[in-house]
Amino acid sequence: MNWTIPNILTLIRLGAAPMVAVMFLYFTRPYADWFALILFVSAAITDWFDGYLARNWQQETKLGAMLDPIADKAMVVIALMVIIGFSSWQAWLVLPATVILFREVFVSGLREFLGDTAGTLKVTPLAKWKTTFQMVAIAVLFSQGVFEHYFGMSTWGMDDDMVIAILDGELTDELGLGWKFQGMQWAGTLGLWLLWIAAALTLITGIDYLKKAVPHLKDED
Repeated sequence: MNWTIPNILTLIRLGAAPMVAVMFLYFTRPYADWFALILFVSAAITDWFDGYLARNWQQETKLGAMLDPIADKAMVVIALMVIIGFSSWQAWLVLPATVILFREVFVSGLREFLGDTAGTLKVTPLAKWKTTFQMVAIAVLFSQGVFEHYFGMSTWGMDDDMVIAILDGELTDELGLGWKFQGMQWAGTLGLWLLWIAAALTLITGIDYLKKAVPHLKDED
């Protein structure tokens, strides 16, 4: 195994993926939200650094080429699972998350089946943009979870009418919840739009990979 700095960063990112979920097992909210957000953003940053360092230091290895996409997919899949499980926006998140998960599984299956000819499914610039949008969307949605939980704690002990009034945008200033409510709304809306854009890019790149793989899937006469 080549213990280069880029490979070490990739391994750290791979190990960080399940830790995002573990945060919600061992810490109470909002601490779990904060830790998961910081961990995910830190891991996403290493995604850029390990590739940049590997190219500039001429330390590109087969191990890194194999682990890098696995680490990316693990981060995205686990983070989406956690977000859907704890977010109040579940109904709007399920469809784009399903598109992303289905495409990742499908393309991984294609690469495994093609074996030595999997080089035809090289990562494209659009696929890199897809990953970027996924990472940014998930980070924003985690931040929405932070605001949401703080907001939820602030409504503890209130009757239903008061909570409804707050959700309708009333009483937020009187109760000092204005910035939390606005933060929750903006982060949730922005994260949702970014995730839908990421899902669209994910679908487009998946179709592109399928077209490239079709010639290799035909039976010989």
